[in-house]
This record gives sequence, C-alpha cells and structure tokens, in this order.
Amino acid sequence: MALAASALRSTTPRQAGFLQVLGHNLRYLIRRHQAILPLSIRARLASTMATPWQIRVPASDTGLLKWKQTDESAAKVSELLQKDLESHHVFFNAEGFHNHIVHSLLTLYATGASPSTLEEAYAENHSYQIKAMDTHSGVVEELKKGWTEGCPYLSKGKYYPDFLRFFQDEIEAKGWEKVLLEYVFKGDERSEAIFGRLFAGFLHPLIQLMYGIEWQQPAIIAEGLAQAAVHENRVGGFLTKAEQAATASAHTTSLPELFESVGQFSEKLATSARFDDKNKIYDGIFVRAPDEALEFVKQVKVHEDELDERLAEMVHSCAYVAAAAAFHQPNKPKFDFFLIHHLNSIPFFVTLLSFPWLRDYQKVRILEWKIRLDLIQYIARGCPPLRLDAIKSFVPKQDSSFATKPADLLPRFHEIIDDGHTIKVVRALLIAQELSRKYAGRPWIRIADDETWLKVHQILLQGTEGPQEPALWVRSAGFEEAWVNVPKER
Repeated sequence: MALAASALRSTTPRQAGFLQVLGHNLRYLIRRHQAILPLSIRARLASTMATPWQIRVPASDTGLLKWKQTDESAAKVSELLQKDLESHHVFFNAEGFHNHIVHSLLTLYATGASPSTLEEAYAENHSYQIKAMDTHSGVVEELKKGWTEGCPYLSKGKYYPDFLRFFQDEIEAKGWEKVLLEYVFKGDERSEAIFGRLFAGFLHPLIQLMYGIEWQQPAIIAEGLAQAAVHENRVGGFLTKAEQAATASAHTTSLPELFESVGQFSEKLATSARFDDKNKIYDGIFVRAPDEALEFVKQVKVHEDELDERLAEMVHSCAYVAAAAAFHQPNKPKFDFFLIHHLNSIPFFVTLLSFPWLRDYQKVRILEWKIRLDLIQYIARGCPPLRLDAIKSFVPKQDSSFATKPADLLPRFHEIIDDGHTIKVVRALLIAQELSRKYAGRPWIRIADDETWLKVHQILLQGTEGPQEPALWVRSAGFEEAWVNVPKER
C-alpha cells in the first residue's frame, strides 16, 4: 500500500509545484473557455468534472490509500454525495449534531465498499437529516462585499446555506486552492475567523474539508468552509493564545510522552475536567485550569525542517492514544468517542502537508494547532490510562483470529452500518500504520509491529460488531462513570 500524498513528496518541490499549477491552470481554462469547445466535448466535460455544484468521484481516485474501486461504486458514491449536497443541512438537529454522510460514504468507498453497501449506508443516515434550506435574502451579496470576525452571520447554523453559496461562488471564480489560501491561510482577520473555527465542534468542519481536499471536490470543500463559518470560535481563541505563548525552543519531549505525563506536569490540569461538565473543555479545563493548560500545550513546537516526521508522530500518537485508552478492566475494551475524532482527522494533515502551493510556515502552524488540541482533548476525557501492554496481550475472539493483516477484516467492518465513525477509524489506522513504518525505532513509536497493529483493529472490531450495549463507544474513558454500563469481560 502506498499513500497518494507520498507521490507528491517523491518529486522535487519544483516538479511538484509545476504539476500542481499545471493541473489548476488546466481546470481554470476549461471552466472559463468551455463555450469555444464543440458541444459534444462540453457535454462530456460537464458529465465528468467536479465543480462547486457537482460532485464527481472517479474510480481512479480512492484517496490516500489508493485501493482499487469499480466504475459502479464510483457512480454510486457520486450520486449519493450529490443527493446529500442538494438535500441536507450540515446539522441534523437543533443542538448542532453533524451530518456525517460525506464521511461515511467516501470512507467506505476508499476501503473498497460495493454499491449496495454505499446505498445501505446512505439509507441508514438519510432519514434523520434536516432538509436543505434556502439562502436568506441579501446575505450572500453582503458576504461578497467583505466580512470579518464581527460578521453577524458567523457561528449561526441557519446561515449555513448562505456561506455554502458564497464559497461555491468564490471557488467557481478563483479555484479551490486560491480560496483556501485566501479564506484559511492568509492570516488576516477574515481568514483567522475560519481557521480557528475549523478546530471547533470536535474537528467536524476540518474533517468535512478533509474529504474535499483529499478527493479534490470543490463542492465538498465549499461545504467544509461553510460548516466552519457556522461554528463558534472558542477553542480557536485558546489555541491562538497558546501559539502566542509558545517559545521558539527546540522540541525535546516526544508527543506520546506528553500524553503520558499530564499528571506529572500538573495534577490540577489532569483533573480539571469533571464527568458532569456539559462541555469538558469549555466548562472544565478552560474554567478550572486555563493557565496550566496554556503552559502545558505551549511546549509543542514544530520546526519547518522536521515537518514530515512531526506529521508522522502526530498521526502515530493519535492512533496510540485512541487504542491504548480503550481498556478499563474488567469491562470490555471500547474506543473513546471523542478521541477517535482526533484520529479520524489525520488524513486532512497528510493531504494538506503534501500541497506544494502551501508554505512551510503555514503547514507548521496548522500542525501545531492540531497537536495542542489533541492534548487538550485527551485531558478533557479524564486522562485515561494508556495501556500499551493491554493491546499487546489482547487475545482476539476466535472468529477474528484468522486475520493476518487488517485488510482481512474489512468485509466485517463494511457490515457495520453506523454513521461512519467505525470505518473512519479503520482507514485512519491503516494510514497511521503506513506512515509509521518509515520511522521504526524512533523514541516516539509505541505501536511497533504489524501484529500489534492487527490487534488494534481486532479490538475495534470486537467493540463495534454486532449488538453493542450501551453503545459502540465509551464517552470520556478516563472517568469511572463512563464505564458503568459497559459490559464486563466474561
């Protein structure tokens, strides 16, 4: 298995940049000058090109894993994603719970799912979505005149259709790469308003954008940016302070060691979240230990000349933490619902850091923000003990012990029709295993061999396959209360 992003990294920066610019210019020319082309060619282009209004996923593009797919599955996933774009809102209830259809479908597709599995997954998640809404009179036009953090439409879900139309129009006019540079990475007040919000909502805006950039689908990129716009920016405010407080000193403590040493750094910080906090970050950490949190995460510093390894370290650490936090004897092992979001978002960074049109300092910044939030989320879940020993000693059920590699379990994972979280964890683990290979023997490596990686998948399968009481996931694994209703091992 070879990651698609590594193909870009195997070229020289000059070659990669040339290829990226060439591709963008070709798409721009085709969009702008279709009228001079023969009608038959225009019709064919319209039926195959992805645009801000049309989702088209080719069989040749299955994302980072580069696994083979069929034309039938490509047609089906394109059809269903288009339905979602046209039919559904970004939230499925008034509390702001997220529509995961894009995540579910593209991850199933990326791991070889059949058209019938894609159809079943869509049907399972279509029924409870909020219907797409119309834009509000004059709002899109007002946004086009310019806006900043004080914009009255930011952080309000009802304006999602307005931001979606705005970003669709911007991408149509400028191309998605230039829109990302302007509205996420420019560094002015407007782009900072979006940059910070990408990290809100348990990373859901960033994850939505992830699927857009990985498959280069302008419509999904517009969805991700619009989703970010309607989230609040509280976590972005904290991460901005952490960035300002961070020193330029060399990074000496590995990321896994930071997770493992929270209690040694500050018992006050490690116990700042409480199980009955409505939001364990905002109502726990940021209320009871804000200064300690700032001091802790400001230790994170990435240097431009170590981007590749620090990316791999972040990816590996998210896999390690999610898997090692799944144990609470005598209960059956369960992955933590909140920690898996930090694992499931790793393809965003693998893809983004491969883009030659993004400057190294911009890549450094977004990676540092992710690592700092990874640490905060772990603390918010009660700092669950990280039991690498339990992973290594785990004995799988006989019905999954036949597997010699994680891919052997994929048919079973495809039969778990949830909202997409399970198969996203599977894909993220596969990517993490592949990226970790290059750095075997590094001090930050925790999951060190193929047998242990396989056991991680078997642990996940055991906790998600078949009837699961009370749920597929444990929520906030560091708290005793979270495990009360989880069945015990027999």
